[in-house]
This record gives sequence, C-alpha cells and structure tokens, in this order.
Amino acid sequence: MTQHSNGHHTHGAALEPGGVSVRIIPPLQEMLARLETRRSAPLRGLVEPGPNREELDCLLRLATRVPDHGRLVPWRFVVIEGEARGALGERLDALYALQNPSLPDSKADMWTLYMRRAPLTIVLVSRPDPAAKVPEWNQVLSVGAAGMALTAAAAALGFATQWLLKWPGRDPDAAALLGVTAGERVAGFIHIGRPDRINEDRPRPALENVVSHWRP
Repeated sequence: MTQHSNGHHTHGAALEPGGVSVRIIPPLQEMLARLETRRSAPLRGLVEPGPNREELDCLLRLATRVPDHGRLVPWRFVVIEGEARGALGERLDALYALQNPSLPDSKADMWTLYMRRAPLTIVLVSRPDPAAKVPEWNQVLSVGAAGMALTAAAAALGFATQWLLKWPGRDPDAAALLGVTAGERVAGFIHIGRPDRINEDRPRPALENVVSHWRP
C-alpha cells in the first residue's frame, strides 16, 4: 500500500517471499462497523421513507454479487412498493378467506395490513436448475447469500430489514399471485424501511461454541 503526501492510501502490490505479487487492499473500517451492528428490525418498526429509485437499484445490484457456482443465477427478485402493496394484500386476503371459511372478521384485512407495514418489500425467489451439473444444494445456498447480501446492502445505506417467510411465501396459490411458477420457491419476504428506533441487539453466539479448527 502506498501513502501519498496528502495522507491517503492507495491499493498497492507486495511481493511474497516466493516472488508472487499480492494485491494489498486496505480494510474499510466504516463498513466493518456497520456490519458489526447490523440486526433485524421489527416489521412494525420499519417506516418511511423507503429507498428511492437510485437506492433500490443499488440494493439489487449488490444483492447479485454473491457466490454462484456455474453462473446459473438461481434466484430472482420481485419488488413490491407503493400502491402495489395494498393491491397484493387485498388479493392475499381474498385467497386466505377462501382457504379459511371460518376466519373472523377481525382478520379479514390482515395481509393487506401486513403488506403495507414496510415501505418496500423485496420477495426473494429461488429458481434452481435441476438439469445443471451444479448440485441443487449449491444453488439454494446462493439464494440465501443473495438475501444476506441484500440485507447487508440495506444496512450500508442506512435502512433496516426484516426477513420473513409467512403464509404468502409458503402457500403455492399465494406465491402464484406473485408470479412464482413451477420449479420456483419463495425464499423470503425482505421488508425494508427506516428504523423508527434503535433496537436492542439479540445475544450472539460465543465463537468458541460455533467455531472449530480442523487439524490432521
């Protein structure tokens, strides 16, 4: 790494003992600090304003920068924002009432309220290719990585997220309302908005309880 007279550092190259050139990339402390404090926010605590068009495009671009063995792109995103939230919620309520004839009146609009809570919802859809040489499990893991990349990108932009998989994502008929087709599966509804409060972090596992080092 080279330091210029203005004090700024640039990426540099160093030679390893074997003569191999290694690119030196300095750590981004602000990024590390933001990742250190990333947490899920309660859905009711996600408020306006949601991402604007430029921020939304940034979120989606970053969400695609994940491991993808075979370059299969085994995932896609469905964006639900604005008035589309209520329109989808009403269709979900109608379907839910059809499936649950004894549903009390107090829950007649539960999915409309659910879809309107967050300013923006991105539905993560898994679409593995069963004919590919890449195992389906690898493809499913890539879907999870895309979801995590999306939540990390949202945190970097100052938003909070809640990743849920409730009835609308688990029920095939409800998922079909989103355009989810045969061979696809909803991996989650990722709700995005501004946090209305700083939420207490949940306990994280001690590294010694989840990390082991393999040795021959």
